[in-house]
Amino acid sequence: MSLFNDEHLQQIRQDKERWEKTTLAQSLARRPERKKAFVTTSSSPVRRLYTPLDIADFDYRRDLGMPGEYPFTRGVYGSMYRGRLWTMRMFAGFGTAEETNQRYKYLLSQGNMGLSVAFDMPTLYGYDTDAPEALGEFGKCGVAVSSLADMEILFDGIPMGEVSTSMTINSPAAILWAMYIVAAEKQGYKREQLRGTIQNDILKEYIAQKEFLFPPRPSMRLVTDTIEFGSKELPKWNTISISGYHIREAGATAVQELAFTLADGFAYVEAALERGLDIDEFAPRLSFFFNVHNDFFEEIAKFRAARRIWAKAMREKYGAKDPRSWLLRTHAQTAGVSLTAQQPENNIVRVAIQSLAAVLGGTQSLHTNSMDEALALPSEKAVTIALRTQQIIAHESGVTNTIDPLAGSYFVEQLTNQMEEEAETYFRRIEAQGGVIPAIESGFFQREIAEAAYRYQMEIDNGERIIVGVNEFVADEPLEIPLLEMDPHGYDRQVARLQRVRAERDNSAVQKALRELADYARGTENLMPPIIEAVKVYATLGEITDVFREVFGVYHEPVFY
Repeated sequence: MSLFNDEHLQQIRQDKERWEKTTLAQSLARRPERKKAFVTTSSSPVRRLYTPLDIADFDYRRDLGMPGEYPFTRGVYGSMYRGRLWTMRMFAGFGTAEETNQRYKYLLSQGNMGLSVAFDMPTLYGYDTDAPEALGEFGKCGVAVSSLADMEILFDGIPMGEVSTSMTINSPAAILWAMYIVAAEKQGYKREQLRGTIQNDILKEYIAQKEFLFPPRPSMRLVTDTIEFGSKELPKWNTISISGYHIREAGATAVQELAFTLADGFAYVEAALERGLDIDEFAPRLSFFFNVHNDFFEEIAKFRAARRIWAKAMREKYGAKDPRSWLLRTHAQTAGVSLTAQQPENNIVRVAIQSLAAVLGGTQSLHTNSMDEALALPSEKAVTIALRTQQIIAHESGVTNTIDPLAGSYFVEQLTNQMEEEAETYFRRIEAQGGVIPAIESGFFQREIAEAAYRYQMEIDNGERIIVGVNEFVADEPLEIPLLEMDPHGYDRQVARLQRVRAERDNSAVQKALRELADYARGTENLMPPIIEAVKVYATLGEITDVFREVFGVYHEPVFY
């Protein structure tokens, strides 16, 4: 039932027409508007004024409901941040496991609520640190983990059964997860005690980030294996974080991020159902990961629309009965692509705006980027400011005192509806392609993102979009912030440890485990148990990944025009 009756809407329509002809016209005559057109970060037009006319058919029970209840537009939990704040989970990793271990302990001492592991490029691509393909990339964008020995050091002195850990890893996700499981068991914890998330979202790698290894179909098998294994063995673990973050970083609009991420989520659901899993057995442990860009209201609306779309699909399309299966629980990270090397202190302000949008959008977990990340990995000072930004929002801003405070805003509700409608249009286009994987193989996603990225950059280059410190308000000043310096001998120590692991382990047991893993890979059984057995005998990341490269093949993306 609409909140607005026809008589009231007609009166508002008349009031608006009168206002446009009198008050507004007089104001514009004295002072014209600054731009010919106002648009969001995604280049979507923004109207001058929003009124009940923009949400004339708004139905509170259908479109909003109550927090913690279907369709979850207002949040996934009943009391939201009045009951529990979001998890402040700072993404961190650099150099050796020893260096990153010290950063984790520092973050925990400063109020960080959960750990989030950044791996270096060789690890992300399934190579050992000393592989020829890894030369020059050690520890630059994350921590190097080549074997169980590195994972043990990474969490040395950190109780793995008591802290929640997220790991940003995709193609080799099953292998790194196995290392985490075994390291935790060696600390004395049981699998059912472990809490955390592996990103494990391979579809977005083909769409945007390009850190794929194997062809899409065997890669989907690995993801489905982890979902199945986790639902049975690690009931507190999120076995996938369906990620829009990297799609947005590649240049997608907010709507594209929303639509492509949820389409990927539906594809994972369908793969698990084809495996024979019951939807209410695995769906409650699916999680999401969204970007938070500069356009404050667009980002808030994106989170609200995402929850509503997911809830409707899970209940009405896929037939989930457990309300926990309807929840879209999400981590968020401020937009790395929005950070500038010029005047890096400005990034503190950008991150504050973005993180406030994430909180008002209802995130369950948040990483705030550091001001220096366009220049280097975060220094201790910069990461502390980023963490303090979240703490100030949580404890000083007042925005956590009430649930979904922007609900009912004509602009926010209209924008939420608009984003849902535009996402549904994309779902139909993807379905017409034959689904997500055929759309990847045809280059549909890649072209859509490339066109959006080109349009955005042209707006900057033409001066239509202002980036403070870059194309306006430019200052020629020396860099004055401290930058992180890593241990210059870290690579040598990492390689020496890797060589020692290979020399001291039982190599006959390693070869046996790798042969058995290859046999499993050629079959159809779940791959997690043999991966875990290979990890236990200290088979390295590169050795295990090479088994899959041999069996599954290596994927080379076609050239799209």
